[in-house]
Amino acid sequence: MKTSTFVYPWDIVGDPDAAARIADLGVQQVTLAAAYHSTRALTPRHPRHRVVTAEYASVLYPPDAARWARHELKPYTPGGWASGDAYGEAAEALAAAGLDVHSWVILAHSSRLGAEHPGTSVVNAYGDRYPWAPCIARPEVAAYLTELAAEAAVRPGAGGTELESCGWYGFGHLHAHDKTAGIALGDAAQYLMALCFCAVCREGYAGRGADPGELAAAVRRALEPVWATGSTDTGRPAVEKLLGADLAVLTFAWRGTVARTFQESAVAAVRAAAAPGFQVLLHADPVSYRVGANVGVDPAHILGIADGVVLPCSGGAARDVLPPFAGHRTGTSVLAANFGVVGGMGGDPAGLARNAARAAEYGATELRLYHAGLASDADLAAVRAALPGIGRL
Repeated sequence: MKTSTFVYPWDIVGDPDAAARIADLGVQQVTLAAAYHSTRALTPRHPRHRVVTAEYASVLYPPDAARWARHELKPYTPGGWASGDAYGEAAEALAAAGLDVHSWVILAHSSRLGAEHPGTSVVNAYGDRYPWAPCIARPEVAAYLTELAAEAAVRPGAGGTELESCGWYGFGHLHAHDKTAGIALGDAAQYLMALCFCAVCREGYAGRGADPGELAAAVRRALEPVWATGSTDTGRPAVEKLLGADLAVLTFAWRGTVARTFQESAVAAVRAAAAPGFQVLLHADPVSYRVGANVGVDPAHILGIADGVVLPCSGGAARDVLPPFAGHRTGTSVLAANFGVVGGMGGDPAGLARNAARAAEYGATELRLYHAGLASDADLAAVRAALPGIGRL
């Protein structure tokens, strides 16, 4: 089973031993961030630093000014955490160590974009804006993200890409000093909190026969009991119970059409910019209404336009997320099971061999490991011990 690990450019640049250390794990590929959201990351082995603070979402290479001249929205370049062509420098070092390099591109997730261009953000039924969540129904947002997908994915030397957040984003988002866990929100309530009521989405609901104001009021009424007691309800029936079947189906239809159109455009833009054989994968979830990094998709549709998917499989999720895609897989489709291997972040490096074998039973064809740069030495040792057996799966 082919295995790739995620890394950031700042894990590699400035550390002459990093690329060889990753190659020695036994992975065949590295999925290297080319466009990434804000984060604070520990770098436990880097000779120059221990903490990297990426203050806002940015591309980690010099963007092409001519490409972006016609766009209202443009990508941000990083500050000192990834100056110059950090992606390119890291990719060269990793390739020299014998690793295949694929790009890792975060799309609909940027707090700075929403702060500087408030009209681009998702607006919930209460009128609250989510600056971290660009609304993909807005033409200027879709155009920007599609262009970003093409440029950030097709970097020199990359043999493929993985597109994360290639769809709707919602309420769930980690902020510094987050204070949102006081009320339990299952994925049904999360869906209602993700429904967008910007001008474009209001027009979309109206075009399907709903009064946008009445729909927003219905969402608020549906959520009222949740604020009193919380809710852990999941599944499409739970959404329909909260909102009512007719209104729920209408929102599913609008958002599903928008997401599919955006995903088709993003994949097509990457293919147009890349050489033949360039692999395009999406981080995905088989529950079509889910939002976030692993966007909800229709498995048959997404495997018809992309070369495969990367699926969140930690914590026993493999049995839920892999089979819906396995049923639509062709002979070449990639089903990559993504496992956390950072013990301090809830990963299970010691159980990697067992988890990989179980994922293979459910249809996984490849493995992704999150995340070689963040893992401790002990975590990496466990991965190194497990990978020879996984390679024979």
